[in-house]
Amino acid sequence: MVYGSIEVRGARENNLQGVSIDIPKRKLTVFTGVSGSGKSSLVFGTVAAESRRLIDETYSAFLQGFMPSRPRPDVDTLSNLSAAIVVDQEPMGANARSTVGTATDAYTMLRVIWSRLGQPYVGGSNVFSFNDPQGMCGNCEGLGRVSAIDTEALVDRSKSLGEGAITFPNFGVGTWYWKVYADSGLFDVDKPLKDYSDTEWHDLMYGAERKIVSGGINVTYEALVPKITRLYLVKDVESMKGAMRAAVDRLATFTPCPACGGTRLNDRARSSLVKGKHIGEAAAMQLTDLAELVRDLADPHVQPILDGLNDLLATFEQIGLGYLSLDRESSSLSGGEAQRTKMVRHMGSALTDMTYVFDEPTIGLHPHDVRQMNALLQRLRDKGNTVLVVEHKPEVMAAADHLVDMGPGAGTHGGTVVYQGDINGLRNSGTATGKHLDQAVTLNSTPRTPTGYLRIEHANLHNLQDVSVDVPLGVLVAVTGVAGSGKSSLIHGCLPRDGVTFVDQSVIRGSRRSNPATYTGILEPIRKQYARANGVKPALFSANSEGACPACKGVGLIYTDLAFMAGVASVCEACEGKRFTDEVLGYTLRGKNIADVLGMSVEQALDFFTEKSVLPMLSRLSDVGLGYISLGQHLNTLSGGERQRLKLAIEMGGDTPAFVLDEPTAGLHMQDVDNLAGLLDRLVDAGRSVIVVEHNLSVVARADWVIDMGPGGGHDGGRVVFEGTPADLARQEGSLTGRHLAELVA
Repeated sequence: MVYGSIEVRGARENNLQGVSIDIPKRKLTVFTGVSGSGKSSLVFGTVAAESRRLIDETYSAFLQGFMPSRPRPDVDTLSNLSAAIVVDQEPMGANARSTVGTATDAYTMLRVIWSRLGQPYVGGSNVFSFNDPQGMCGNCEGLGRVSAIDTEALVDRSKSLGEGAITFPNFGVGTWYWKVYADSGLFDVDKPLKDYSDTEWHDLMYGAERKIVSGGINVTYEALVPKITRLYLVKDVESMKGAMRAAVDRLATFTPCPACGGTRLNDRARSSLVKGKHIGEAAAMQLTDLAELVRDLADPHVQPILDGLNDLLATFEQIGLGYLSLDRESSSLSGGEAQRTKMVRHMGSALTDMTYVFDEPTIGLHPHDVRQMNALLQRLRDKGNTVLVVEHKPEVMAAADHLVDMGPGAGTHGGTVVYQGDINGLRNSGTATGKHLDQAVTLNSTPRTPTGYLRIEHANLHNLQDVSVDVPLGVLVAVTGVAGSGKSSLIHGCLPRDGVTFVDQSVIRGSRRSNPATYTGILEPIRKQYARANGVKPALFSANSEGACPACKGVGLIYTDLAFMAGVASVCEACEGKRFTDEVLGYTLRGKNIADVLGMSVEQALDFFTEKSVLPMLSRLSDVGLGYISLGQHLNTLSGGERQRLKLAIEMGGDTPAFVLDEPTAGLHMQDVDNLAGLLDRLVDAGRSVIVVEHNLSVVARADWVIDMGPGGGHDGGRVVFEGTPADLARQEGSLTGRHLAELVA
């Protein structure tokens, strides 16, 4: 029997209000709605989550012990599910040994080709692997870079050992590592390091190993630099967290390995050539250039591999990633690049009748590339798969077979299906999405006058080709261009940083306890209000202090470490996830306890609080389009766009004269984009300078000045193709951005 749809009945995950819906199978369905309307809760939190949970249950109990525990979504019934593959924007891991090539198997194919066709013949495919001892460079152990230590960042020379001169974590006064230096007999522990003789300084930093007695035990003395290098710098720095990662970042500078030139490979692997290139050189080529090299190869012994690699590289180009290289570290990819790279892995799959779930696959894509993305989504559908896409772009909606619009608002004002059907019906539905679907953009006809300029001269970072440009101040500047054209290299890599605050979408480093209330600082005045209202100490209302539930220590979850198996997180039974003791939960402010407040959305909190110490930050969070997030929501649940807007809300409260924002509209509905653009205008009107790297043409049209990079990506970009007003850009035939802008002008 062939089932025609995925049947959802009574979905209540997060803000969903008992949603019942039939989602057609083997079709491309796009889910729309304002930010926080419940799209992700329905698609990811309900349909995909239950599919993956049911798949896990098919494994033996032994294997399930190695898997994370997945709770059942809050839904009455789900029928006719197929296996779900989630292709999201999460980073592809922080492992420095993972590259675009290894993550997509493209480098594996390349290794087979070089092992068969390379001259001279040096061995099998493992010889060409930088993760295998046979192929890795011995100097950098296959990482492609070596570290140099800044000794001034390692110690405070004004202090003695006894005063804590060694500033690196784990080497503080009284620690085991510190005692080795204090007991060595080589140094006066009360003598400031600045007064050390050359011999003493050398012994501390670089001295030879020797046997000493410390704490009555025979130990080996090891100088600071080799010890720090051995303990920390030969490890995968990207996987470090917290204070240790920050200390290593301050301490070490990384440069390409001189032995292998950054290729990660030893002399043997680099001696074998195909078309005059060793495999490291091929991996460093722009993918469009590598595709040309591979197309010129022909050999019956490896023809299936050549054909497969040709198809894979063609998909990279179609998906707008032709400017990447196979040796690019996976951790350096943006959220949009990471998602599209994951997508490449699935395009050649022989599996059919799967459910593919995408989270805004067009993030980071220029309008010119969106059409190619649509074609790839339709290719997945045409193979007999069900494709579910959460998306805000009208161009993707137009390519859908079926549309589901969530709303009508965000948070508690959303969570219902307000429309489902085709795009023509959506246009006439009266929903927020329908109203904005065909909204033409209006070009800025009265651009502001710059108050000054930031000069970039002869920039050659990455693919930039000797770029010199003036970036205006006191106005709204949009930096545009196709993916890989050099926008980020120009602004993030070359713009003078004096007086400029860069607000990006990077992961917010912090503990599992962090949430918007703690990160923005508003929990402190809230705690004081509760303490004043109840005549008790503020510390009681901190989940990190006296008021914490003793069972879960204020986390709300119990984390069970299963040693070599995946850890399991479960809701704390003692506090039911509320994080506080019963005593604390008994204290209220205007009828609400502290857990109630942390469960409020920003908009609900704005209605609840009257205190001047809390309202400004809440208002700024609402202004940047985060009114739907809850105050106690874990920071690791926020998307890249949400993280950036959270940081912006904080920075808006300071006196920063200039902001740089990287795609601030990422994850925003068309209605919310208008609101954010209005906020950017207000920032400029208040005397700030705002520079946005942006693809959204509604924002570009409202800018005072546009710098368009291109004309293409990779080595086909890296040049300024236009500088001027949006009105002039719309008349610029040679600019892809100008061409698309002209199509949308009212």
